[in-house]
Amino acid sequence: MHYDIIIIGTGAGGGTLARRLAPTGLSILILERGDFLPRERENWDEKEVFQNRRYLANETWLDQHNQPFNPYTHYWVGGNTKLYGAALLRMREHDFREVRHFGGLSPAWPISYDDIEHYYTQAEHLYSVHGTRGADPTEPWASEPLPFEPLTPEPRIAALADDLRTLGLQPFPVPLGVRTDDRKRRATPYRFSNFDGYPDLTQMKADAHVAGIDPALAHDNVTLLTGARVDRLITSPTGREITGVQATVNGQPETFRASIVIVACGAINSAALFLRSANDTHPHGLANSSGLVGRNYMCHHNGIVIHVSETPNDSQFQKAFGLTDFYNGAPDSKLPLGTIQLMGKPDLGTYADLARVKFPGRDPADIRAHAIDFFITAEDLPSRDNRVELADNGAIKLIYNDTNLEAYRRLERKLIESLDAADRLHRRAPADYLTLKLGISGVSHQNGTLRFGADPRTSVLDTNCKAHDIDNLYVADASFFPSSSAVNPSLTIMANALRVADHIAERLNASTASAPHANSVP
Repeated sequence: MHYDIIIIGTGAGGGTLARRLAPTGLSILILERGDFLPRERENWDEKEVFQNRRYLANETWLDQHNQPFNPYTHYWVGGNTKLYGAALLRMREHDFREVRHFGGLSPAWPISYDDIEHYYTQAEHLYSVHGTRGADPTEPWASEPLPFEPLTPEPRIAALADDLRTLGLQPFPVPLGVRTDDRKRRATPYRFSNFDGYPDLTQMKADAHVAGIDPALAHDNVTLLTGARVDRLITSPTGREITGVQATVNGQPETFRASIVIVACGAINSAALFLRSANDTHPHGLANSSGLVGRNYMCHHNGIVIHVSETPNDSQFQKAFGLTDFYNGAPDSKLPLGTIQLMGKPDLGTYADLARVKFPGRDPADIRAHAIDFFITAEDLPSRDNRVELADNGAIKLIYNDTNLEAYRRLERKLIESLDAADRLHRRAPADYLTLKLGISGVSHQNGTLRFGADPRTSVLDTNCKAHDIDNLYVADASFFPSSSAVNPSLTIMANALRVADHIAERLNASTASAPHANSVP
C-alpha cells in the first residue's frame, strides 16, 4: 500500500503531528519502534523504575572516548513524554534572536516568536496546560490565557514561594500538562505523587500518547505499527525523493512507501537515521550537502540542587513553581543564566548516592523527608564539534564537550544563595546541599543535529522543516533547533509540529480545520 504520509516516531513531535493531520482524511502510517507502555503497578514502583530500569531503552551508546553508556531515553508509544515531567514552557521572544552568553553567541532562528505564537497557544490547549499567564516575569506575550488554572501547591512549597517573594523574587506556577479540570467540582479528588521520570497509569499526565496518538487512532485513515524500527530511508536514483522506508517489524524486514515521510525519532536518533541512510547520491548521509547532519548537538546544562534543612517537607507533589528571575542575568551576571524549577522527588537511590560523602550513615529516607528538590537549566550553545556519529558497528556515538558552563555554575549559586536567604528569614540553621549535574547519558532535552534555516549551505532543513536536498522528507522533533534556549523543549516541539502539519496539509491540498483546539479531560 502507498500512503499519503508516513510518520516515524510518536513522541512530542510525531504524536502531536499525527493528532493534527488525522482529521484530514489523508492515509497516514505511524511507525514506532516501541510498544504501548503497560499500565501496571510497577509504573509507580521507584525500585522498578530507577534501579531496575524497567522502562528505559535497552541500548548502549558510545561517548567520544568510545566508552559505553546507557542513555536515559525511552522507546514507547508517546516516546520520552511517557516519563517526562510535563513542564510546558514557551521559549522567550528574544530566544529566537541572537543572544550573547558567557560561552559565546546563541544564533538567531529563521522564524520569529510571532510566527509560532498561535501554535504555542494551540499546543497548550492540546496538552491541557495548567498555569497562570503573566506570573512568569520573563514569559513572552500570548494571545490567550492558559486553558486551566494552576495546581494548588502543598503547604511547605507554598510557604517557600512566599519567602522568595519576600526576598523580591517572582516564583510562578510551572505550566504543567495534566489532564484534569478543577472546575469539575463533583469529580473524584486527585493527588499527584510519582510523576517526573515515572509512567502514569492513570493517564492524567498529558503525554504524546494520550493527547496525540490515541485521538489520532480514532480516525480510520490512521494506522499505527508498533515494534517497527526504521533502519534506513531509500531515495530515488536522483536522490531528490524518499521512495521507501525500510524497517524491521517484529523481527521481519518490511518496506513502506508514502508521498511524504516525516522523521520524528528524537534529535539523536533522527540524525543517526539520516547517517545510516547514506547512498551513492548522499554519500555522507541523507540531506547532508551542508555537512551539518548530526552536528550542533545540544542538550542543555541540566542538574539537580537538593536543599536539605531541619524543616520537614512532607509534600507528595512538590512540582509547583519555577523561577526565571535569573533567565536574563543577575546584578552580578550581566549575561543570561537560566531557569529554576521544582522537580518531583528523586528515588532513594539518588539520595543515597549523593549523600554518601556529606551524610555518611544517614538514612536516605530521612534526607528525603527534609529535602526540597530543584531542577536547573542553563543554555547549551551549538558547536559543530558536538555531534552524533555512527560507530563502526552501527551504534550511536555521541561526541560532546560543555559549552557555556559558566552560566550553569552561576545559576546554581544563585539558587543556593536565594534558599539560604529564605532560611534566614526564619532563623533556621544553615541548610546542606546535594548537587548533581547531568552527564552525557542525560539526553532528555536533546536538540539540534538537523538545524533549520533559509540557506542550504548552513542548515539541513528549510523553514518548514523540509530537507533542503530532498523534496518529500520532513522532520518534526527537536533536531530542527538552531539554539536551545533555557526552558524545557517539549512545548516548542509540539508547537512546531502543529506548524509543520499545517504546511504539509496545505501541500497535499488537505485541511486541518476540523482538528480539535483543546484536549478533553478523561
